[in-house]
Amino acid sequence: MAGEGAVDIMRLRLGRTYQHLAHDAGCLCTTPLAAAANERLSQGLTRREMLGGAAASLAIALGAGRPSKAFAQAPGQRLLLTNARIFDGRSATLIEGRGVLVSGSTIEALVPSAEQVADAEIVDCAGGVVMPGLIDAHWHTILAAVPFLAALTADVPYVHLLAAKEAERTLLRGFTTVRDVGGPAFALKRVIDESQAVGPRIYPSGAMVSQTSGHGDFRWRNEIPRSTQSNLSAAEVAGVSAIADGEAEVLRRTREQLLLGASQIKIVVGGGVSSLYDPLDSVQFRADEIRAAVDAAADWGTYVCAHVYTPEGIKRALANGVKSIEHGQLADEDSVRMMADKGAWWSIQPFLADEDSNPKSDPVQRRQQEEIAVGTVRAFELGPKHGVKLAFGTDILFNPGGTSSQGRQLAKLARWMDPATVLRMATSDNADLLGLSGPRNPYPGRLGVVEPGALADLLVVAGNPLQDISLISDPDANFRLIMKGGRVHKNTLAA
Repeated sequence: MAGEGAVDIMRLRLGRTYQHLAHDAGCLCTTPLAAAANERLSQGLTRREMLGGAAASLAIALGAGRPSKAFAQAPGQRLLLTNARIFDGRSATLIEGRGVLVSGSTIEALVPSAEQVADAEIVDCAGGVVMPGLIDAHWHTILAAVPFLAALTADVPYVHLLAAKEAERTLLRGFTTVRDVGGPAFALKRVIDESQAVGPRIYPSGAMVSQTSGHGDFRWRNEIPRSTQSNLSAAEVAGVSAIADGEAEVLRRTREQLLLGASQIKIVVGGGVSSLYDPLDSVQFRADEIRAAVDAAADWGTYVCAHVYTPEGIKRALANGVKSIEHGQLADEDSVRMMADKGAWWSIQPFLADEDSNPKSDPVQRRQQEEIAVGTVRAFELGPKHGVKLAFGTDILFNPGGTSSQGRQLAKLARWMDPATVLRMATSDNADLLGLSGPRNPYPGRLGVVEPGALADLLVVAGNPLQDISLISDPDANFRLIMKGGRVHKNTLAA
């Protein structure tokens, strides 16, 4: 009887038009079929709730909706870094007797030590060295810390989640800025810029533009041939690469990356080690195809950088307007002279086939790594000899265990140059290269220097890296403070 009363009340509430929706003994909702369907629906809801919970957890992990503990300093509070010497990013001599006054996201002034700044919070640097944040000019934000097979076959969100965690670790290694030269880094860049996640400034290239069979063609053999009815490959769908053949296609793919927000364009003009099919000595893209990318980038006020190792590829790239040679370890005297004559940048990495190399199981790839290692030694000799503008990058790729070597790889350059030159490459020199983006520069303030008006991307090093460059090899122990844009992300200095 109580059940019937409840049904009557429900009918009154629903009214005559909808009273058939009330549940009674004759309702189909009470049948076993409906009960089974309801159980399945409940299970589905539970799965959705779990996914929603995972998404909420992800938002918390990335910092969405709440400030990070790294940002706990008082909003608008000026900071004065005192009791320190300063490497300004250019000079081989440390600046003595000055403090660094940070206001908002920029450096306001270098203040004499005896000068009082009444409204600034004092940060005692304990006699360490203040220097600009490091810049990696050849980085793969999305692809550095994911194995090769996972990068091409795993769910795209999984790959991006790994990248978000690695971005925070990158910043905590003291690399406050990276130039991303291949991969879909636009979304991660956005959440970092919005302070929803922690990571370095990202200069994104977007998908690397590659010819069929080129270094950026990650298709499997069973995906060939392509036709007008073929689907894009997984790497193309994910935004890792864009395959283009012919001037019109290169033009289109370049313009697509500019639409997405590329600060510079990355093309592939030669073979590589990590790619599946293209020989290391191959030359890729015709002159008109290279020129199409260069012209499209120039129309937007920016430039093209090119993956290439061989003298033939380097010359073809430079002759058609490429401004930055990526790798180039097999260069000869003529191609290096051409870099110098064209005023191009040589973005080079310490590929030495050592414990920090990107892991390769294939014997052909290992032989290629050894060939490039020999060329690396020669390249670091030829570049300074001919006065080429050198930039530093690591190109850690598909190597989760290798990303922690970022600072150690920079320190290796001391085999060929003094510590001041090494640090200048990774700060003010790399910043000059980033400046080629012109109006497409997403961070137009000055980077790579400690001077008034520059962006406050700063490190405090326990010791003097101009005397002991190995200090940057162990950022956990030796970087006492890491600041990006005036925000402190690490501080182990005494209160």
